[in-house]
Amino acid sequence: DSVVSEFRAHWIGADIDGDRFADADAGFFEDIVRGVVRLQMKIDPAIERRLVSRWTLSRLDATARAILRSGAYELIQHPSTPAAVIADQYVEIAKGFFGEGDEPKFINAALDGLARDIRADEFAGESARRT
Repeated sequence: DSVVSEFRAHWIGADIDGDRFADADAGFFEDIVRGVVRLQMKIDPAIERRLVSRWTLSRLDATARAILRSGAYELIQHPSTPAAVIADQYVEIAKGFFGEGDEPKFINAALDGLARDIRADEFAGESARRT
């Protein structure tokens, strides 16, 4: 509750250091935060299956972990939004935190793999289109 309350009170539309944060959909943010907590026991193993050997979710930076969990939640719970759109949005969020470094590329690859696991039907015709 405190994360959602702080977001509503201090971040939506806030002016911080001369930068005005955009108005955001607080209800959507709350859905993601609460949904990640509710489905974390399902989300975390799905993410870990997409990590390279010897890497665990706990080894990831907390921000990268939160981005991946949120993206995974949306892939599971918001099937009407195309997987590529979800991945692109979370890669942009990662760039906001990490710049153009390796983290956004890693998040892109992990979310692409998760999308293929979670929404296999969305990618079923992909190999046929390539040939």
